Amino acid sequence: MPFSRASGILLHPTSFPSPFGIGDLGQEAYNFVGFLQDSGQKIWQVLPLGPTGFGNSPYQCYSAIAGNPLLISPDKLKDQGLLSEEDISNIPEFPSDRVDFDSVVQFKGTLLKTAYQNFQKDASEEQQEAFKEFYTSKAFWLDDYAFFMALKEAHEGASWHTWDKNIAHRQPAALAEWQERLADEILYHKFLQFLFFQQWDKLKSYANEQGIEIFGDIPIYVSHDSSDVWAHPEIFSLDPETYEVYLMAGVPPDYFSEDGQLWGNPVYEWEKLEEDHFLWWVQRIQSMLDMVDLIRIDHFRGLAAYWAVPQGETTARNGEWVTAPGEAFFTAIKEKLGTLPIIAEDLGVITPDVEELRDKFEFPGMKILHFAFDSDSDNPYLPFNYNSPNWVVYTGTHDNNTTVGWFNKRSAEEQERVHRFLGGTWGNGIHWDLIRLAMSSVACMAIFPLQDILGLGEEAIMNQPGIPDGNWCWRYQAGALTSEISDRLREVTDIYGRTPKNQDESKDT
Repeated sequence: MPFSRASGILLHPTSFPSPFGIGDLGQEAYNFVGFLQDSGQKIWQVLPLGPTGFGNSPYQCYSAIAGNPLLISPDKLKDQGLLSEEDISNIPEFPSDRVDFDSVVQFKGTLLKTAYQNFQKDASEEQQEAFKEFYTSKAFWLDDYAFFMALKEAHEGASWHTWDKNIAHRQPAALAEWQERLADEILYHKFLQFLFFQQWDKLKSYANEQGIEIFGDIPIYVSHDSSDVWAHPEIFSLDPETYEVYLMAGVPPDYFSEDGQLWGNPVYEWEKLEEDHFLWWVQRIQSMLDMVDLIRIDHFRGLAAYWAVPQGETTARNGEWVTAPGEAFFTAIKEKLGTLPIIAEDLGVITPDVEELRDKFEFPGMKILHFAFDSDSDNPYLPFNYNSPNWVVYTGTHDNNTTVGWFNKRSAEEQERVHRFLGGTWGNGIHWDLIRLAMSSVACMAIFPLQDILGLGEEAIMNQPGIPDGNWCWRYQAGALTSEISDRLREVTDIYGRTPKNQDESKDT
């Protein structure tokens, strides 16, 4: 699908300033949309928005469709009359530059319970009807998710495959018994999703009205400990007795990792998925399209062939490549949903079959400038090697160092190699040099982590793959989005023809 020439910023909502310990969907989100518009940007890219599990990673969620209740704005709940000024007055002293997830979960959990109790007590008939309409329309995923979360709390957070076998294996009598026992808790989790989607839908509508498109992210795999795997075990590779993961997802050893990467997610039973024309995936993508305007599919190569590692392995060494039905998959999705605004995350070692799948459906791939300077002139990440506009170019992503941090870690010789390619510097720092380079490329989209717009160093890294702790915490400071930065970003956006006034506002489909 061809895309118009544009640029934007990558920023997850957890990174907004907020007195409540974590960024949310309140006023700072609207302020950020205003910054994007003032700066001539057209795209806001976010990470997966689901409820995070182990490690607080948005790529390991309890649901492939649900929203993260931690993103619900208490201020917006106060405006609705669901919280009082007193409820949100005794706020702990949270760090302003990072998320302390444990403290936030405890504090916001109390606020959300209070909002639920107030809704039950004081909601108007119209509000109650809106809630009922929501949970009825979303029942195809929400019923399982809310039940799963209530069960998980009742089992003190234990992974579902360790629960009593009858409920883990969804025996009808056990399901009925637990549904009755946890009726209020199930309704509470439905209510949290009602609040999340109310706030998200309003924010997205506002962004779209300002000419900003939301660019979302679908992790190809889902967490083993999720409502999706519990509710649909037949479409995942699980041990039929223990329901532990039978074939695990990952990537094989390469130049960067002698053991490869073992993610632990179950791979898909693709033959089973094909039987009903990939219905679970159709519903997942349709739900995503209700939330965002563009979709990045993370680990796109796994839809051409995936690395499967047997149960019991502790590294990814002893896996094997298994062919996936990528062409049949995207053909079925297109038949159901039409031409899709999908971007393929095609980083890493990419084989011809992956490129063929990407190009057959005209999905833009990704280019990362941090990868461009350490080989010869054939390096595919160098902008003069982009063979068409059908690319999304980044300085770096959420999995990279910031541009300033990346450059400072390079040797003097490696830094000089970058400067030689750039022909010197424009004088505002290496981050602006790479932003200009990306903007000037033929790539249809240029996206920059906010950390690079702000010129921050490695202290602002969002995620360090392979390091289990301390990720996903970064937040920017209130007042950081200055008019000076906005003006500079708009200037470079104007120069290279990426502002909305320089482009056809409608995409050629």
